[in-house]
Amino acid sequence: MQPRNMSMSGVVDLAAVKAAQEAKAKAEQTRAETARQGGAGAVSPADLVIDVDEAGFERDVLQRSAEVPVVIDFWAEWCQPCKQLSPVLERLAVEYDGRFLLAKIDVDANQMLMQQFGVQGIPAVFAVVAGQALPLFQGAAGEAQVRQTLDQLVQVAEERFGLTGLTVDPDAESGGRPEPAEAPAGPHDALLEAAVHALDAGDFGGAVQAYRSVLADDPANTEAKLGLAQAELLHRVQDMDPQQVRKDAAEKPGDAAAQIAAADLDLVGGHVEDAFGRLIDAVRRTAGDDRDAVRMRLLELFEVVGPEDPRVAAARRALARALF
Repeated sequence: MQPRNMSMSGVVDLAAVKAAQEAKAKAEQTRAETARQGGAGAVSPADLVIDVDEAGFERDVLQRSAEVPVVIDFWAEWCQPCKQLSPVLERLAVEYDGRFLLAKIDVDANQMLMQQFGVQGIPAVFAVVAGQALPLFQGAAGEAQVRQTLDQLVQVAEERFGLTGLTVDPDAESGGRPEPAEAPAGPHDALLEAAVHALDAGDFGGAVQAYRSVLADDPANTEAKLGLAQAELLHRVQDMDPQQVRKDAAEKPGDAAAQIAAADLDLVGGHVEDAFGRLIDAVRRTAGDDRDAVRMRLLELFEVVGPEDPRVAAARRALARALF
Protein backbone atom coordinates (compact mmCIF):
# COMPACT_ATOMS: atom_id res chain seq x y z
CA MET A 1 0.00 0.00 0.00
CA GLN A 2 1.51 3.32 -1.07
CA PRO A 3 1.73 5.95 1.67
CA ARG A 4 -0.60 8.89 1.24
CA ASN A 5 0.71 12.33 0.32
CA MET A 6 4.14 11.01 -0.55
CA SER A 7 4.87 14.07 -2.70
CA MET A 8 5.60 15.85 0.58
CA SER A 9 4.43 19.00 -1.18
CA GLY A 10 3.06 20.53 2.00
CA VAL A 11 -0.51 20.62 0.71
CA VAL A 12 -2.84 19.58 3.49
CA ASP A 13 -4.28 16.06 3.47
CA LEU A 14 -7.82 16.94 4.53
CA ALA A 15 -8.92 13.42 5.34
CA ALA A 16 -5.86 13.04 7.53
CA VAL A 17 -6.62 16.30 9.35
CA LYS A 18 -10.14 15.11 10.09
CA ALA A 19 -8.85 11.74 11.25
CA ALA A 20 -6.31 13.49 13.46
CA GLN A 21 -8.93 15.64 15.15
CA GLU A 22 -11.05 12.58 15.78
CA ALA A 23 -7.95 10.83 17.08
CA LYS A 24 -7.36 13.57 19.63
CA ALA A 25 -10.80 13.08 21.13
CA LYS A 26 -10.39 9.30 21.07
CA ALA A 27 -6.94 9.48 22.61
CA GLU A 28 -8.15 11.73 25.41
CA GLN A 29 -11.03 9.36 26.11
CA THR A 30 -8.68 6.38 26.07
CA ARG A 31 -6.27 8.06 28.49
CA ALA A 32 -9.12 8.95 30.84
CA GLU A 33 -10.50 5.42 30.71
CA THR A 34 -7.05 3.96 31.25
CA ALA A 35 -6.55 6.16 34.28
CA ARG A 36 -9.92 5.08 35.71
CA GLN A 37 -8.98 1.43 35.21
CA GLY A 38 -5.60 1.81 36.85
CA GLY A 39 -3.64 1.42 33.65
CA ALA A 40 -5.61 -1.45 32.14
CA GLY A 41 -5.41 -1.48 28.34
CA ALA A 42 -2.24 0.62 28.13
CA VAL A 43 0.62 -0.47 25.87
CA SER A 44 3.84 -1.95 27.17
CA PRO A 45 7.14 -0.07 26.62
CA ALA A 46 8.09 -2.99 24.37
CA ASP A 47 5.19 -2.07 22.06
CA LEU A 48 6.74 1.33 21.31
CA VAL A 49 9.26 -0.24 18.89
CA ILE A 50 7.85 -2.42 16.11
CA ASP A 51 9.15 -4.12 12.98
CA VAL A 52 7.13 -3.19 9.89
CA ASP A 53 6.99 -4.77 6.44
CA GLU A 54 5.15 -3.91 3.23
CA ALA A 55 2.16 -6.09 4.08
CA GLY A 56 1.59 -4.39 7.43
CA PHE A 57 2.53 -0.84 6.47
CA GLU A 58 -0.99 0.52 6.14
CA ARG A 59 -2.13 -1.00 9.42
CA ASP A 60 1.00 -0.41 11.50
CA VAL A 61 2.07 2.98 10.13
CA LEU A 62 -0.64 4.82 8.20
CA GLN A 63 -3.55 3.89 10.45
CA ARG A 64 -1.61 4.29 13.68
CA SER A 65 -0.31 7.70 12.57
CA ALA A 66 -3.80 9.03 13.25
CA GLU A 67 -3.24 8.44 16.98
CA VAL A 68 0.52 8.84 17.45
CA PRO A 69 3.44 10.14 15.33
CA VAL A 70 5.20 7.18 13.73
CA VAL A 71 8.97 7.56 13.27
CA ILE A 72 10.35 5.24 10.59
CA ASP A 73 13.91 3.93 10.84
CA PHE A 74 15.11 2.57 7.49
CA TRP A 75 18.01 0.22 8.27
CA ALA A 76 19.87 -2.91 7.16
CA GLU A 77 21.91 -5.54 8.94
CA TRP A 78 25.06 -4.66 6.97
CA CYS A 79 24.80 -0.90 7.69
CA GLN A 80 27.29 0.08 10.40
CA PRO A 81 25.90 3.64 10.97
CA CYS A 82 22.45 2.04 11.39
CA LYS A 83 23.82 -0.04 14.26
CA GLN A 84 24.82 3.19 16.00
CA LEU A 85 21.61 5.13 15.33
CA SER A 86 18.97 2.44 15.82
CA PRO A 87 19.69 1.79 19.52
CA VAL A 88 19.46 5.54 20.19
CA LEU A 89 16.04 5.72 18.53
CA GLU A 90 14.84 2.63 20.37
CA ARG A 91 15.94 4.00 23.74
CA LEU A 92 14.34 7.39 23.05
CA ALA A 93 11.08 5.76 21.97
CA VAL A 94 10.80 4.32 25.48
CA GLU A 95 12.04 7.51 27.14
CA TYR A 96 9.45 9.65 25.32
CA ASP A 97 6.81 7.47 26.94
CA GLY A 98 4.37 7.00 24.05
CA ARG A 99 4.77 10.40 22.40
CA PHE A 100 5.94 8.62 19.26
CA LEU A 101 6.02 5.08 17.91
CA LEU A 102 9.20 3.75 16.29
CA ALA A 103 8.70 1.58 13.18
CA LYS A 104 11.81 -0.25 11.94
CA ILE A 105 11.92 -1.16 8.24
CA ASP A 106 14.63 -3.47 6.87
CA VAL A 107 15.35 -2.08 3.40
CA ASP A 108 16.69 -5.39 2.08
CA ALA A 109 13.34 -7.06 2.73
CA ASN A 110 11.15 -4.05 1.85
CA GLN A 111 12.58 -2.46 -1.28
CA MET A 112 9.21 -1.10 -2.42
CA LEU A 113 8.79 0.97 0.74
CA MET A 114 12.33 2.25 0.34
CA GLN A 115 11.51 3.41 -3.20
CA GLN A 116 8.18 4.97 -2.23
CA PHE A 117 9.85 7.11 0.40
CA GLY A 118 12.67 8.03 -1.98
CA VAL A 119 15.36 6.69 0.34
CA GLN A 120 18.76 7.19 -1.30
CA GLY A 121 20.92 5.91 1.52
CA ILE A 122 20.69 4.55 5.04
CA PRO A 123 20.22 5.15 7.84
CA ALA A 124 17.28 7.32 6.87
CA VAL A 125 14.61 8.49 9.28
CA PHE A 126 11.14 9.67 8.29
CA ALA A 127 7.93 10.38 10.17
CA VAL A 128 4.30 9.84 9.29
CA VAL A 129 1.85 12.12 11.10
CA ALA A 130 -1.88 11.82 10.44
CA GLY A 131 -1.16 10.09 7.15
CA GLN A 132 1.39 12.68 6.00
CA ALA A 133 5.00 11.66 5.42
CA LEU A 134 7.95 13.94 6.05
CA PRO A 135 11.72 13.38 6.07
CA LEU A 136 13.53 13.93 9.38
CA PHE A 137 17.20 13.22 8.69
CA GLN A 138 19.52 10.91 6.78
CA GLY A 139 22.86 9.48 7.77
CA ALA A 140 24.55 9.35 11.13
CA ALA A 141 23.19 11.82 13.69
CA GLY A 142 24.18 12.60 17.24
CA GLU A 143 21.76 12.12 20.09
CA ALA A 144 21.36 15.88 20.62
CA GLN A 145 20.25 16.34 17.01
CA VAL A 146 17.91 13.36 17.25
CA ARG A 147 16.33 14.72 20.43
CA GLN A 148 15.86 18.17 18.91
CA THR A 149 14.18 16.69 15.84
CA LEU A 150 11.90 14.47 17.92
CA ASP A 151 10.94 17.38 20.18
CA GLN A 152 9.87 19.40 17.13
CA LEU A 153 7.95 16.43 15.71
CA VAL A 154 6.06 15.81 18.94
CA GLN A 155 5.23 19.51 19.27
CA VAL A 156 3.88 19.80 15.71
CA ALA A 157 1.91 16.55 16.04
CA GLU A 158 0.18 17.78 19.19
CA GLU A 159 -0.35 21.43 18.26
CA ARG A 160 -1.45 20.95 14.66
CA PHE A 161 -3.00 17.49 14.65
CA GLY A 162 -3.98 16.96 18.26
CA LEU A 163 -1.99 13.72 18.62
CA THR A 164 -1.47 13.14 22.34
CA GLY A 165 0.31 9.82 21.93
CA LEU A 166 -0.14 6.43 23.55
CA THR A 167 -0.68 5.54 27.20
CA VAL A 168 2.22 3.44 28.46
CA ASP A 169 2.13 1.11 31.47
CA PRO A 170 5.37 -0.68 32.46
CA ASP A 171 3.26 -3.53 33.84
CA ALA A 172 1.14 -3.95 30.72
CA GLU A 173 1.44 -7.18 28.78
CA SER A 174 3.45 -6.80 25.58
CA GLY A 175 1.33 -6.97 22.46
CA GLY A 176 -1.65 -5.36 24.11
CA ARG A 177 -3.15 -2.30 22.51
CA PRO A 178 -6.16 -0.32 23.74
CA GLU A 179 -9.10 -0.03 21.40
CA PRO A 180 -9.86 3.69 21.02
CA ALA A 181 -13.25 4.80 22.23
CA GLU A 182 -15.72 6.10 19.72
CA ALA A 183 -15.59 9.89 19.57
CA PRO A 184 -18.90 11.69 19.92
CA ALA A 185 -20.15 13.28 16.74
CA GLY A 186 -19.35 16.96 16.49
CA PRO A 187 -21.90 19.58 15.45
CA HIS A 188 -20.27 20.08 12.04
CA ASP A 189 -19.15 16.54 11.25
CA ALA A 190 -21.75 16.04 8.51
CA LEU A 191 -20.72 19.24 6.70
CA LEU A 192 -17.02 18.50 7.07
CA GLU A 193 -17.52 14.98 5.76
CA ALA A 194 -19.53 16.36 2.84
CA ALA A 195 -16.69 18.78 2.07
CA VAL A 196 -14.12 15.95 1.98
CA HIS A 197 -16.39 13.88 -0.27
CA ALA A 198 -16.80 16.89 -2.57
CA LEU A 199 -13.03 17.28 -2.79
CA ASP A 200 -12.61 13.58 -3.58
CA ALA A 201 -15.21 13.93 -6.34
CA GLY A 202 -13.56 17.03 -7.82
CA ASP A 203 -16.45 19.28 -6.77
CA PHE A 204 -14.22 22.03 -5.42
CA GLY A 205 -16.97 24.65 -5.48
CA GLY A 206 -19.15 22.42 -3.33
CA ALA A 207 -16.28 21.87 -0.91
CA VAL A 208 -15.71 25.62 -0.63
CA GLN A 209 -19.39 26.17 0.15
CA ALA A 210 -19.42 23.43 2.80
CA TYR A 211 -16.33 24.75 4.57
CA ARG A 212 -17.66 28.31 4.51
CA SER A 213 -20.90 27.08 6.07
CA VAL A 214 -18.93 25.57 8.96
CA LEU A 215 -16.86 28.72 9.44
CA ALA A 216 -19.96 30.92 9.41
CA ASP A 217 -21.08 29.11 12.57
CA ASP A 218 -17.64 28.28 14.01
CA PRO A 219 -14.98 30.77 12.78
CA ALA A 220 -12.22 29.07 14.79
CA ASN A 221 -12.73 25.59 13.32
CA THR A 222 -9.20 24.53 12.37
CA GLU A 223 -10.19 21.76 9.98
CA ALA A 224 -12.57 24.04 8.09
CA LYS A 225 -9.91 26.77 7.80
CA LEU A 226 -7.34 24.35 6.39
CA GLY A 227 -9.93 22.72 4.16
CA LEU A 228 -11.21 26.00 2.77
CA ALA A 229 -7.69 27.19 1.91
CA GLN A 230 -6.99 24.04 -0.08
CA ALA A 231 -10.43 23.84 -1.69
CA GLU A 232 -10.19 27.46 -2.89
CA LEU A 233 -6.75 26.78 -4.32
CA LEU A 234 -7.93 23.70 -6.22
CA HIS A 235 -11.02 25.56 -7.41
CA ARG A 236 -8.90 28.38 -8.81
CA VAL A 237 -6.63 26.13 -10.84
CA GLN A 238 -9.35 23.74 -12.02
CA ASP A 239 -9.97 25.45 -15.37
CA MET A 240 -6.54 26.92 -15.95
CA ASP A 241 -4.52 26.19 -19.08
CA PRO A 242 -1.12 25.48 -17.47
CA GLN A 243 0.88 26.21 -20.62
CA GLN A 244 -0.81 29.55 -21.16
CA VAL A 245 -0.51 30.51 -17.49
CA ARG A 246 3.22 29.80 -17.46
CA LYS A 247 3.69 31.57 -20.80
CA ASP A 248 1.94 34.68 -19.45
CA ALA A 249 4.00 34.60 -16.26
CA ALA A 250 7.26 34.33 -18.20
CA GLU A 251 6.35 37.16 -20.58
CA LYS A 252 4.86 39.48 -17.93
CA PRO A 253 7.07 39.37 -14.82
CA GLY A 254 5.47 42.56 -13.50
CA ASP A 255 1.88 41.41 -14.00
CA ALA A 256 0.44 40.59 -10.57
CA ALA A 257 -2.43 38.45 -11.87
CA ALA A 258 -0.11 36.37 -14.09
CA GLN A 259 2.32 35.70 -11.24
CA ILE A 260 -0.49 34.84 -8.81
CA ALA A 261 -1.97 32.30 -11.23
CA ALA A 262 1.42 30.70 -11.87
CA ALA A 263 2.12 30.50 -8.13
CA ASP A 264 -1.15 28.63 -7.60
CA LEU A 265 -0.08 26.10 -10.23
CA ASP A 266 3.35 25.83 -8.63
CA LEU A 267 1.86 24.98 -5.25
CA VAL A 268 -0.64 22.45 -6.57
CA GLY A 269 2.24 20.77 -8.39
CA GLY A 270 4.20 20.49 -5.14
CA HIS A 271 6.74 23.24 -5.95
CA VAL A 272 6.34 25.10 -2.68
CA GLU A 273 9.54 27.14 -2.77
CA ASP A 274 8.90 28.12 -6.40
CA ALA A 275 5.42 29.38 -5.54
CA PHE A 276 6.66 31.41 -2.58
CA GLY A 277 9.68 32.76 -4.45
CA ARG A 278 7.58 33.81 -7.43
CA LEU A 279 5.21 35.85 -5.28
CA ILE A 280 7.98 37.42 -3.20
CA ASP A 281 9.66 38.54 -6.44
CA ALA A 282 6.29 39.92 -7.59
CA VAL A 283 6.00 41.88 -4.34
CA ARG A 284 9.31 43.56 -5.17
CA ARG A 285 8.18 44.44 -8.72
CA THR A 286 4.68 45.73 -7.94
CA ALA A 287 3.10 48.53 -5.94
CA GLY A 288 -0.27 49.68 -4.63
CA ASP A 289 -3.27 47.39 -5.11
CA ASP A 290 -1.26 44.92 -7.21
CA ARG A 291 1.27 44.51 -4.46
CA ASP A 292 -1.47 44.01 -1.87
CA ALA A 293 -3.09 41.34 -4.06
CA VAL A 294 0.20 39.46 -4.38
CA ARG A 295 0.89 39.72 -0.66
CA MET A 296 -2.59 38.46 0.27
CA ARG A 297 -2.30 35.49 -2.06
CA LEU A 298 1.07 34.62 -0.54
CA LEU A 299 -0.47 34.67 2.94
CA GLU A 300 -3.25 32.38 1.71
CA LEU A 301 -0.68 29.92 0.37
CA PHE A 302 1.10 30.01 3.73
CA GLU A 303 -2.15 28.76 5.27
CA VAL A 304 -2.38 25.92 2.76
CA VAL A 305 1.14 24.71 3.51
CA GLY A 306 0.89 25.22 7.27
CA PRO A 307 2.46 27.85 9.54
CA GLU A 308 4.89 25.40 11.18
CA ASP A 309 6.49 24.38 7.87
CA PRO A 310 10.10 25.70 7.75
CA ARG A 311 9.54 26.83 4.14
CA VAL A 312 6.78 29.14 5.38
CA ALA A 313 9.01 30.61 8.07
CA ALA A 314 11.76 31.29 5.52
CA ALA A 315 9.28 32.84 3.08
CA ARG A 316 7.83 35.09 5.80
CA ARG A 317 11.30 36.46 6.48
CA ALA A 318 11.88 37.01 2.76
CA LEU A 319 8.51 38.74 2.44
CA ALA A 320 9.36 41.08 5.31
CA ARG A 321 12.62 42.02 3.58
CA ALA A 322 10.77 42.61 0.30
CA LEU A 323 8.19 44.84 1.98
CA PHE A 324 10.49 46.85 4.21
